[in-house]
Amino acid sequence: MNADQREAVRSNALYLRNVRPLDPAEISEYVEGQPHPAAVRQVLRESAVEFGLIEREDGLFVPVDEGPVTAVADTGGEFVGGECASVESFPEQYSRVLEDLLVERYGAGWPEGDSGRAIRERIRAVKESYLRGEAVDYDEDTALAYALYHLPGYYAATQYVLGELVADRLLPRRLGVLDVGAGVGGPALGLCDLLPDDALLDYHAVEPGAGADVLEAMLAETGRNVHATVHRTTAEAFDPTAVAGDDGDADAESAGPFDLVLFSNVLSELDDPESVVREYADALADDGTLVALAPADRNTATGLRAVERGVADRGPYTVYGPTVRLWPGVSPADDCWSFDVKPDLDAPGFQRRLDEAVPDVEGGTDGAEGGSDGDRDHEAGEFVNVDVQYAYSLLRLDGRRRYDFDLDASVVARFADSETHVTNRVDCYAAKLSHDLSEGGNPLFLLGDGSQQVSHYAVLTRESALNADLLSADYGEVLAFENVLVLWNDDERAYNLVVDDETIVDRVPL
Repeated sequence: MNADQREAVRSNALYLRNVRPLDPAEISEYVEGQPHPAAVRQVLRESAVEFGLIEREDGLFVPVDEGPVTAVADTGGEFVGGECASVESFPEQYSRVLEDLLVERYGAGWPEGDSGRAIRERIRAVKESYLRGEAVDYDEDTALAYALYHLPGYYAATQYVLGELVADRLLPRRLGVLDVGAGVGGPALGLCDLLPDDALLDYHAVEPGAGADVLEAMLAETGRNVHATVHRTTAEAFDPTAVAGDDGDADAESAGPFDLVLFSNVLSELDDPESVVREYADALADDGTLVALAPADRNTATGLRAVERGVADRGPYTVYGPTVRLWPGVSPADDCWSFDVKPDLDAPGFQRRLDEAVPDVEGGTDGAEGGSDGDRDHEAGEFVNVDVQYAYSLLRLDGRRRYDFDLDASVVARFADSETHVTNRVDCYAAKLSHDLSEGGNPLFLLGDGSQQVSHYAVLTRESALNADLLSADYGEVLAFENVLVLWNDDERAYNLVVDDETIVDRVPL
Protein backbone atom coordinates (compact mmCIF):
# COMPACT_ATOMS: atom_id res chain seq x y z
CA MET A 1 0.00 0.00 0.00
CA ASN A 2 1.44 3.38 -1.00
CA ALA A 3 1.43 6.58 1.03
CA ASP A 4 -1.65 8.02 -0.71
CA GLN A 5 -3.65 4.87 -0.03
CA ARG A 6 -2.57 4.85 3.61
CA GLU A 7 -3.70 8.44 4.01
CA ALA A 8 -7.01 7.63 2.33
CA VAL A 9 -7.58 4.76 4.77
CA ARG A 10 -6.86 7.06 7.70
CA SER A 11 -9.14 9.79 6.37
CA ASN A 12 -12.02 7.38 5.89
CA ALA A 13 -11.45 5.94 9.36
CA LEU A 14 -11.55 9.41 10.93
CA TYR A 15 -14.79 10.21 9.12
CA LEU A 16 -16.57 6.92 9.83
CA ARG A 17 -15.34 6.02 13.34
CA ASN A 18 -18.16 7.92 15.09
CA VAL A 19 -20.75 6.84 12.51
CA ARG A 20 -20.50 3.04 12.49
CA PRO A 21 -17.99 0.27 13.21
CA LEU A 22 -15.06 0.36 10.81
CA ASP A 23 -14.98 -2.59 8.41
CA PRO A 24 -11.64 -2.95 6.58
CA ALA A 25 -13.44 -4.47 3.59
CA GLU A 26 -15.78 -1.47 3.35
CA ILE A 27 -12.98 1.08 3.68
CA SER A 28 -11.03 -0.74 0.97
CA GLU A 29 -13.84 0.05 -1.48
CA TYR A 30 -13.46 3.78 -0.78
CA VAL A 31 -9.72 3.82 -1.51
CA GLU A 32 -8.37 4.18 -5.03
CA GLY A 33 -6.97 0.86 -6.21
CA GLN A 34 -8.99 -0.99 -3.55
CA PRO A 35 -6.10 -2.37 -1.44
CA HIS A 36 -6.61 -5.76 0.17
CA PRO A 37 -8.69 -5.59 3.37
CA ALA A 38 -5.78 -7.17 5.27
CA ALA A 39 -3.61 -4.18 4.32
CA VAL A 40 -6.36 -1.81 5.44
CA ARG A 41 -6.63 -3.69 8.72
CA GLN A 42 -2.91 -3.22 9.31
CA VAL A 43 -3.18 0.54 8.79
CA LEU A 44 -6.10 0.68 11.24
CA ARG A 45 -4.08 -1.27 13.81
CA GLU A 46 -1.14 1.10 13.40
CA SER A 47 -3.47 4.09 13.86
CA ALA A 48 -5.49 2.60 16.72
CA VAL A 49 -3.76 4.44 19.56
CA GLU A 50 -3.86 7.77 17.76
CA PHE A 51 -7.53 7.39 16.78
CA GLY A 52 -8.65 5.70 20.00
CA LEU A 53 -9.84 2.51 18.31
CA ILE A 54 -10.18 -1.03 19.60
CA GLU A 55 -10.43 -4.08 17.36
CA ARG A 56 -13.39 -6.29 18.20
CA GLU A 57 -13.39 -10.07 18.01
CA ASP A 58 -15.44 -9.87 14.79
CA GLY A 59 -12.65 -7.87 13.10
CA LEU A 60 -14.41 -4.48 13.16
CA PHE A 61 -12.91 -1.38 14.79
CA VAL A 62 -14.85 0.89 17.18
CA PRO A 63 -13.93 3.84 19.44
CA VAL A 64 -12.80 2.84 22.91
CA ASP A 65 -14.99 3.96 25.79
CA GLU A 66 -13.43 6.82 27.72
CA GLY A 67 -14.50 5.63 31.17
CA PRO A 68 -12.48 3.60 33.70
CA VAL A 69 -11.88 -0.12 33.56
CA THR A 70 -14.54 -1.67 35.78
CA ALA A 71 -14.00 -5.36 35.10
CA VAL A 72 -10.95 -7.57 34.99
CA ALA A 73 -10.41 -9.98 32.12
CA ASP A 74 -10.45 -13.13 34.29
CA THR A 75 -13.93 -12.61 35.68
CA GLY A 76 -15.59 -10.25 33.24
CA GLY A 77 -17.71 -9.17 36.21
CA GLU A 78 -18.13 -5.86 37.95
CA PHE A 79 -15.03 -5.04 39.98
CA VAL A 80 -15.91 -2.34 42.46
CA GLY A 81 -14.12 -3.40 45.62
CA GLY A 82 -12.01 -6.05 47.30
CA GLU A 83 -9.12 -7.48 45.36
CA CYS A 84 -8.21 -9.30 42.18
CA ALA A 85 -9.34 -12.90 41.98
CA SER A 86 -6.63 -15.37 42.94
CA VAL A 87 -3.95 -15.90 40.29
CA GLU A 88 -3.49 -19.65 40.17
CA SER A 89 -0.89 -20.23 37.46
CA PHE A 90 1.35 -18.70 34.85
CA PRO A 91 -0.44 -18.81 31.46
CA GLU A 92 0.51 -21.62 29.12
CA GLN A 93 1.00 -19.42 26.04
CA TYR A 94 3.79 -17.51 27.78
CA SER A 95 5.31 -20.73 29.13
CA ARG A 96 5.56 -21.99 25.54
CA VAL A 97 7.35 -18.81 24.47
CA LEU A 98 9.90 -19.18 27.25
CA GLU A 99 10.50 -22.85 26.49
CA ASP A 100 10.94 -22.02 22.79
CA LEU A 101 13.60 -19.48 23.75
CA LEU A 102 15.32 -22.03 25.99
CA VAL A 103 15.29 -24.65 23.22
CA GLU A 104 16.61 -22.12 20.72
CA ARG A 105 19.47 -21.23 23.07
CA TYR A 106 20.37 -24.62 24.56
CA GLY A 107 18.61 -27.30 22.56
CA ALA A 108 15.67 -29.60 23.25
CA GLY A 109 17.36 -31.13 26.30
CA TRP A 110 17.96 -27.76 27.94
CA PRO A 111 17.15 -28.90 31.53
CA GLU A 112 19.66 -31.75 31.31
CA GLY A 113 23.44 -32.07 31.29
CA ASP A 114 25.73 -29.09 30.82
CA SER A 115 23.00 -26.68 29.78
CA GLY A 116 20.81 -27.48 32.78
CA ARG A 117 23.76 -27.17 35.11
CA ALA A 118 24.72 -23.81 33.55
CA ILE A 119 21.16 -22.46 33.96
CA ARG A 120 21.00 -23.56 37.60
CA GLU A 121 24.36 -22.00 38.31
CA ARG A 122 23.24 -18.77 36.67
CA ILE A 123 20.05 -18.65 38.77
CA ARG A 124 22.10 -19.14 41.94
CA ALA A 125 24.57 -16.45 40.93
CA VAL A 126 21.81 -13.95 40.17
CA LYS A 127 20.11 -14.64 43.51
CA GLU A 128 23.37 -14.27 45.43
CA SER A 129 24.27 -11.02 43.66
CA TYR A 130 20.82 -9.68 44.28
CA LEU A 131 20.93 -10.44 48.01
CA ARG A 132 24.33 -8.75 48.24
CA GLY A 133 22.97 -5.67 46.47
CA GLU A 134 25.30 -6.08 43.52
CA ALA A 135 24.46 -5.08 39.95
CA VAL A 136 23.69 -7.91 37.52
CA ASP A 137 24.74 -7.89 33.86
CA TYR A 138 21.75 -9.23 31.93
CA ASP A 139 23.27 -11.08 29.01
CA GLU A 140 21.19 -13.67 27.10
CA ASP A 141 21.88 -16.50 29.56
CA THR A 142 21.11 -14.36 32.60
CA ALA A 143 17.90 -13.02 31.04
CA LEU A 144 16.63 -16.54 30.35
CA ALA A 145 17.59 -17.78 33.81
CA TYR A 146 15.90 -14.75 35.39
CA ALA A 147 12.74 -15.33 33.36
CA LEU A 148 12.65 -19.01 34.26
CA TYR A 149 12.82 -18.30 37.98
CA HIS A 150 11.01 -14.95 38.39
CA LEU A 151 8.57 -14.46 35.53
CA PRO A 152 5.55 -16.27 37.09
CA GLY A 153 5.78 -14.53 40.47
CA TYR A 154 6.18 -11.06 38.99
CA TYR A 155 3.26 -11.74 36.65
CA ALA A 156 1.00 -12.59 39.59
CA ALA A 157 2.16 -9.74 41.83
CA THR A 158 1.44 -7.18 39.12
CA GLN A 159 -2.08 -8.52 38.62
CA TYR A 160 -2.84 -8.24 42.32
CA VAL A 161 -1.52 -4.68 42.65
CA LEU A 162 -3.08 -3.34 39.47
CA GLY A 163 -6.31 -5.11 40.40
CA GLU A 164 -6.53 -2.67 43.31
CA LEU A 165 -6.43 0.25 40.87
CA VAL A 166 -9.19 -1.38 38.83
CA ALA A 167 -11.25 -1.80 41.99
CA ASP A 168 -10.77 1.90 42.76
CA ARG A 169 -11.62 2.85 39.14
CA LEU A 170 -8.21 4.43 38.57
CA LEU A 171 -7.28 2.76 35.27
CA PRO A 172 -8.90 4.27 32.16
CA ARG A 173 -9.93 2.01 29.29
CA ARG A 174 -7.74 4.14 27.01
CA LEU A 175 -4.59 3.45 28.96
CA GLY A 176 -1.07 4.77 28.44
CA VAL A 177 1.62 2.87 30.37
CA LEU A 178 5.34 3.46 30.83
CA ASP A 179 7.08 0.39 32.28
CA VAL A 180 10.51 1.45 33.56
CA GLY A 181 12.96 -1.42 33.84
CA ALA A 182 10.42 -3.77 32.27
CA GLY A 183 12.72 -6.77 32.56
CA VAL A 184 11.66 -9.96 30.81
CA GLY A 185 7.97 -9.11 30.87
CA GLY A 186 6.33 -10.19 34.12
CA PRO A 187 4.65 -6.82 34.82
CA ALA A 188 3.72 -6.30 31.17
CA LEU A 189 2.05 -9.69 30.84
CA GLY A 190 0.22 -9.31 34.15
CA LEU A 191 -1.14 -5.96 33.00
CA CYS A 192 -2.15 -7.18 29.55
CA ASP A 193 -3.99 -10.20 30.94
CA LEU A 194 -5.75 -8.13 33.60
CA LEU A 195 -7.34 -5.72 31.12
CA PRO A 196 -10.63 -6.64 29.45
CA ASP A 197 -11.02 -6.83 25.68
CA ASP A 198 -12.61 -3.38 25.49
CA ALA A 199 -9.49 -1.61 26.79
CA LEU A 200 -6.90 0.04 24.55
CA LEU A 201 -3.33 -0.24 25.84
CA ASP A 202 -0.51 1.98 24.59
CA TYR A 203 2.42 0.27 26.31
CA HIS A 204 5.99 1.59 26.38
CA ALA A 205 8.80 -0.35 28.02
CA VAL A 206 12.22 0.93 29.02
CA GLU A 207 14.62 -2.01 29.12
CA PRO A 208 18.23 -2.32 27.92
CA GLY A 209 20.08 -5.49 27.00
CA ALA A 210 18.99 -9.06 26.53
CA GLY A 211 15.96 -8.77 28.80
CA ALA A 212 14.28 -6.77 26.05
CA ASP A 213 14.60 -9.75 23.67
CA VAL A 214 12.60 -11.96 26.03
CA LEU A 215 10.12 -9.14 26.63
CA GLU A 216 9.45 -8.63 22.92
CA ALA A 217 8.92 -12.36 22.39
CA MET A 218 6.38 -12.38 25.23
CA LEU A 219 4.56 -9.27 24.02
CA ALA A 220 3.94 -10.96 20.67
CA GLU A 221 1.49 -13.27 22.48
CA THR A 222 -0.64 -10.51 24.02
CA GLY A 223 -4.05 -9.29 22.84
CA ARG A 224 -5.02 -7.49 19.65
CA ASN A 225 -5.57 -4.18 21.48
CA VAL A 226 -2.11 -4.11 23.04
CA HIS A 227 0.18 -1.73 21.16
CA ALA A 228 3.70 -2.12 22.51
CA THR A 229 6.97 -0.27 22.00
CA VAL A 230 10.24 -1.31 23.65
CA HIS A 231 12.89 1.37 24.21
CA ARG A 232 16.29 -0.25 24.63
CA THR A 233 17.91 2.09 27.09
CA THR A 234 18.35 2.52 30.83
CA ALA A 235 15.95 4.26 33.18
CA GLU A 236 18.54 6.97 33.86
CA ALA A 237 19.28 7.64 30.18
CA PHE A 238 15.67 7.61 29.00
CA ASP A 239 13.86 10.93 28.63
CA PRO A 240 10.46 10.31 30.21
CA THR A 241 8.92 13.44 28.68
CA ALA A 242 9.42 12.39 25.07
CA VAL A 243 9.10 8.82 23.87
CA ALA A 244 11.65 8.03 21.16
CA GLY A 245 10.97 5.74 18.24
CA ASP A 246 12.80 2.51 17.57
CA ASP A 247 15.44 4.44 15.62
CA GLY A 248 16.28 6.48 18.72
CA ASP A 249 14.70 9.68 17.39
CA ALA A 250 14.42 11.84 20.48
CA ASP A 251 12.16 14.26 18.59
CA ALA A 252 9.47 11.63 18.10
CA GLU A 253 5.98 12.60 19.20
CA SER A 254 5.51 12.16 22.93
CA ALA A 255 3.18 9.38 24.04
CA GLY A 256 2.77 10.86 27.48
CA PRO A 257 1.61 11.88 29.91
CA PHE A 258 1.05 8.30 31.01
CA ASP A 259 -1.85 7.08 33.10
CA LEU A 260 0.37 4.49 34.74
CA VAL A 261 4.13 4.50 35.34
CA LEU A 262 5.55 1.19 36.57
CA PHE A 263 8.80 0.60 38.47
CA SER A 264 8.70 -3.14 39.07
CA ASN A 265 11.63 -4.83 40.82
CA VAL A 266 14.08 -2.26 39.50
CA LEU A 267 14.51 0.43 42.18
CA SER A 268 17.14 -1.56 44.05
CA GLU A 269 19.25 -1.69 40.87
CA LEU A 270 19.38 2.09 40.42
CA ASP A 271 22.18 4.23 41.84
CA ASP A 272 19.79 6.99 42.94
CA PRO A 273 16.26 5.58 42.81
CA GLU A 274 14.66 8.53 44.58
CA SER A 275 15.93 10.98 41.97
CA VAL A 276 14.81 8.73 39.12
CA VAL A 277 11.30 8.32 40.53
CA ARG A 278 11.09 12.08 41.02
CA GLU A 279 12.25 12.70 37.45
CA TYR A 280 9.55 10.42 36.04
CA ALA A 281 6.85 12.59 37.60
CA ASP A 282 7.08 14.65 34.40
CA ALA A 283 5.79 11.65 32.44
CA LEU A 284 2.83 10.92 34.74
CA ALA A 285 -0.63 12.32 34.03
CA ASP A 286 -2.03 14.62 36.70
CA ASP A 287 -4.58 11.95 37.61
CA GLY A 288 -2.26 8.99 36.97
CA THR A 289 -0.61 6.53 39.35
CA LEU A 290 3.02 5.56 39.76
CA VAL A 291 3.31 1.96 40.94
CA ALA A 292 6.53 0.72 42.53
CA LEU A 293 6.99 -2.97 43.36
CA ALA A 294 9.83 -4.77 45.08
CA PRO A 295 10.54 -8.28 46.39
CA ALA A 296 9.53 -8.93 49.98
CA ASP A 297 13.02 -9.41 51.46
CA ARG A 298 14.00 -6.84 54.08
CA ASN A 299 16.57 -4.92 52.04
CA THR A 300 14.45 -4.30 48.96
CA ALA A 301 11.15 -3.84 50.80
CA THR A 302 12.54 -1.26 53.24
CA GLY A 303 14.47 0.32 50.37
CA LEU A 304 11.17 0.81 48.56
CA ARG A 305 9.74 2.55 51.63
CA ALA A 306 12.77 4.84 51.80
CA VAL A 307 12.18 5.93 48.20
CA GLU A 308 8.45 6.31 48.85
CA ARG A 309 9.07 8.54 51.84
CA GLY A 310 11.68 10.62 50.02
CA VAL A 311 9.42 11.50 47.11
CA ALA A 312 6.42 12.06 49.40
CA ASP A 313 8.25 14.16 52.02
CA ARG A 314 10.19 16.23 49.48
CA GLY A 315 7.63 16.03 46.70
CA PRO A 316 6.10 15.84 44.24
CA TYR A 317 4.08 12.71 45.13
CA THR A 318 1.37 11.78 47.61
CA VAL A 319 1.15 8.24 48.99
CA TYR A 320 -2.17 6.81 47.82
CA GLY A 321 -1.60 3.47 49.57
CA PRO A 322 -1.06 1.02 51.16
CA THR A 323 1.16 2.78 53.74
CA VAL A 324 -1.36 5.51 54.46
CA ARG A 325 -0.55 8.87 56.01
CA LEU A 326 -3.51 9.74 58.16
CA TRP A 327 -1.96 12.76 59.88
CA PRO A 328 -0.94 15.80 57.80
CA GLY A 329 2.47 17.32 58.36
CA VAL A 330 3.96 14.19 59.96
CA SER A 331 6.28 11.65 58.35
CA PRO A 332 6.95 8.05 59.45
CA ALA A 333 10.44 7.03 60.53
CA ASP A 334 10.20 3.29 61.25
CA ASP A 335 11.88 0.88 58.82
CA CYS A 336 8.45 -0.48 57.75
CA TRP A 337 9.35 -3.94 56.50
CA SER A 338 5.90 -4.40 55.05
CA PHE A 339 4.76 -6.70 52.25
CA ASP A 340 1.71 -8.55 51.02
CA VAL A 341 1.44 -12.33 50.66
CA LYS A 342 -0.82 -14.15 48.21
CA PRO A 343 -1.48 -17.86 47.56
CA ASP A 344 1.29 -19.85 45.92
CA LEU A 345 1.11 -20.44 42.18
CA ASP A 346 0.94 -23.84 40.59
CA ALA A 347 4.50 -24.86 39.78
CA PRO A 348 5.24 -24.10 36.10
CA GLY A 349 6.38 -27.08 34.07
CA PHE A 350 9.62 -25.40 33.01
CA GLN A 351 10.62 -24.87 36.65
CA ARG A 352 9.76 -28.45 37.63
CA ARG A 353 11.76 -29.89 34.75
CA LEU A 354 14.84 -27.87 35.61
CA ASP A 355 14.60 -28.80 39.28
CA GLU A 356 13.98 -32.50 38.70
CA ALA A 357 16.83 -32.80 36.20
CA VAL A 358 19.49 -32.33 38.88
CA PRO A 359 21.58 -35.53 38.81
CA ASP A 360 21.70 -37.56 42.00
CA VAL A 361 25.17 -37.34 43.56
CA GLU A 362 25.27 -41.06 44.20
CA GLY A 363 23.75 -42.61 41.16
CA GLY A 364 23.00 -40.05 38.47
CA THR A 365 19.54 -39.35 37.06
CA ASP A 366 19.38 -42.83 35.52
CA GLY A 367 20.55 -44.65 38.62
CA ALA A 368 24.02 -45.35 37.22
CA GLU A 369 26.98 -45.44 39.54
CA GLY A 370 29.01 -42.30 40.18
CA GLY A 371 26.90 -39.34 39.13
CA SER A 372 29.80 -36.97 38.45
CA ASP A 373 27.39 -34.16 37.52
CA GLY A 374 25.71 -34.35 40.91
CA ASP A 375 24.91 -31.30 43.00
CA ARG A 376 25.38 -31.86 46.72
CA ASP A 377 23.91 -28.43 47.53
CA HIS A 378 20.63 -29.03 45.74
CA GLU A 379 17.42 -29.47 47.68
CA ALA A 380 14.20 -30.55 46.01
CA GLY A 381 12.27 -27.47 44.92
CA GLU A 382 15.26 -25.11 44.89
CA PHE A 383 14.45 -23.96 41.36
CA VAL A 384 10.68 -23.91 41.77
CA ASN A 385 9.65 -20.37 42.69
CA VAL A 386 5.90 -20.18 43.32
CA ASP A 387 5.79 -17.69 46.21
CA VAL A 388 3.87 -14.48 45.60
CA GLN A 389 5.16 -11.98 48.15
CA TYR A 390 5.86 -8.35 47.32
CA ALA A 391 6.13 -4.83 48.69
CA TYR A 392 4.47 -2.06 46.74
CA SER A 393 3.70 1.64 46.75
CA LEU A 394 1.01 3.62 44.93
CA LEU A 395 1.94 7.26 44.37
CA ARG A 396 -0.03 10.13 42.82
CA LEU A 397 0.46 13.76 41.88
CA ASP A 398 -3.09 15.03 42.54
CA GLY A 399 -3.03 14.59 46.32
CA ARG A 400 -5.63 11.83 46.21
CA ARG A 401 -5.39 9.16 48.91
CA ARG A 402 -7.27 5.87 49.16
CA TYR A 403 -8.33 6.74 52.72
CA ASP A 404 -8.90 10.48 52.97
CA PHE A 405 -10.47 11.74 56.17
CA ASP A 406 -9.58 14.14 58.99
CA LEU A 407 -8.59 13.06 62.48
CA ASP A 408 -8.51 15.09 65.69
CA ALA A 409 -5.50 14.46 67.95
CA SER A 410 -7.58 15.49 70.98
CA VAL A 411 -9.93 12.59 70.30
CA VAL A 412 -7.80 9.80 68.81
CA ALA A 413 -4.14 8.98 69.38
CA ARG A 414 -1.31 9.44 66.89
CA PHE A 415 1.39 6.79 66.78
CA ALA A 416 3.91 9.63 66.94
CA ASP A 417 2.68 10.25 70.49
CA SER A 418 2.61 6.63 71.69
CA GLU A 419 5.27 7.30 74.33
CA THR A 420 2.74 9.42 76.22
CA HIS A 421 0.09 6.69 76.06
CA VAL A 422 2.03 3.68 77.39
CA THR A 423 -0.12 1.59 79.80
CA ASN A 424 -3.19 3.59 78.75
CA ARG A 425 -6.10 2.58 76.58
CA VAL A 426 -6.66 4.77 73.54
CA ASP A 427 -8.65 5.07 70.33
CA CYS A 428 -6.68 5.22 67.09
CA TYR A 429 -6.71 4.53 63.36
CA ALA A 430 -4.10 2.56 61.42
CA ALA A 431 -3.55 0.46 58.31
CA LYS A 432 -2.91 -3.25 58.62
CA LEU A 433 0.52 -3.65 57.00
CA SER A 434 1.29 -7.33 57.36
CA HIS A 435 -0.17 -10.78 57.54
CA ASP A 436 0.07 -12.67 60.84
CA LEU A 437 3.69 -12.49 62.03
CA SER A 438 3.25 -14.58 65.17
CA GLU A 439 4.38 -18.02 63.92
CA GLY A 440 1.88 -19.76 66.17
CA GLY A 441 1.55 -17.40 69.13
CA ASN A 442 -0.95 -14.60 69.64
CA PRO A 443 -1.77 -13.14 66.18
CA LEU A 444 0.55 -10.23 65.49
CA PHE A 445 0.23 -7.55 62.77
CA LEU A 446 2.33 -4.58 61.74
CA LEU A 447 0.39 -1.31 61.81
CA GLY A 448 0.98 2.17 60.47
CA ASP A 449 -0.83 5.51 60.57
CA GLY A 450 1.90 7.47 58.80
CA SER A 451 3.18 9.19 61.94
CA GLN A 452 5.00 6.28 63.60
CA GLN A 453 8.63 6.86 64.56
CA VAL A 454 9.19 3.23 65.59
CA SER A 455 7.31 0.06 64.73
CA HIS A 456 3.79 -0.55 66.07
CA TYR A 457 2.19 -4.00 66.25
CA ALA A 458 -1.33 -5.11 67.06
CA VAL A 459 -1.32 -8.18 69.34
CA LEU A 460 -4.59 -10.10 69.53
CA THR A 461 -4.74 -11.67 72.97
CA ARG A 462 -8.47 -12.36 73.20
CA GLU A 463 -10.56 -12.68 70.08
CA SER A 464 -14.19 -11.56 70.15
CA ALA A 465 -16.92 -10.66 67.69
CA LEU A 466 -16.12 -7.00 68.36
CA ASN A 467 -12.47 -7.23 67.31
CA ALA A 468 -12.75 -9.88 64.58
CA ASP A 469 -12.06 -7.34 61.82
CA LEU A 470 -8.40 -7.34 62.84
CA LEU A 471 -8.07 -10.93 61.64
CA SER A 472 -10.27 -10.69 58.57
CA ALA A 473 -9.09 -7.34 57.18
CA ASP A 474 -6.94 -7.48 54.08
CA TYR A 475 -3.44 -6.09 53.77
CA GLY A 476 -3.59 -2.29 53.50
CA GLU A 477 -7.07 -1.85 54.97
CA VAL A 478 -7.46 0.92 57.54
CA LEU A 479 -8.95 -0.10 60.89
CA ALA A 480 -10.47 1.90 63.72
CA PHE A 481 -9.31 0.73 67.17
CA GLU A 482 -11.37 1.59 70.24
CA ASN A 483 -10.04 1.03 73.76
CA VAL A 484 -6.77 -0.60 72.74
CA LEU A 485 -3.99 -0.94 75.35
CA VAL A 486 -0.62 0.65 74.47
CA LEU A 487 2.50 -1.09 75.81
CA TRP A 488 6.22 -0.73 75.12
CA ASN A 489 8.08 -3.89 74.08
CA ASP A 490 11.64 -3.32 75.22
CA ASP A 491 12.96 -6.50 73.58
CA GLU A 492 11.70 -5.48 70.13
CA ARG A 493 12.06 -1.72 70.68
CA ALA A 494 8.50 -1.33 69.43
CA TYR A 495 5.01 -0.52 70.68
CA ASN A 496 2.40 -3.23 71.12
CA LEU A 497 -1.27 -2.37 70.81
CA VAL A 498 -2.96 -5.09 72.81
CA VAL A 499 -6.33 -6.08 71.38
CA ASP A 500 -8.38 -7.97 73.96
CA ASP A 501 -12.07 -8.54 74.75
CA GLU A 502 -12.35 -4.87 75.81
CA THR A 503 -11.20 -3.65 72.40
CA ILE A 504 -13.37 -2.89 69.37
CA VAL A 505 -11.84 -3.07 65.89
CA ASP A 506 -13.79 -1.94 62.84
CA ARG A 507 -12.97 -1.61 59.17
CA VAL A 508 -13.00 1.96 57.87
CA PRO A 509 -15.12 2.11 54.70
CA LEU A 510 -13.65 3.62 51.56
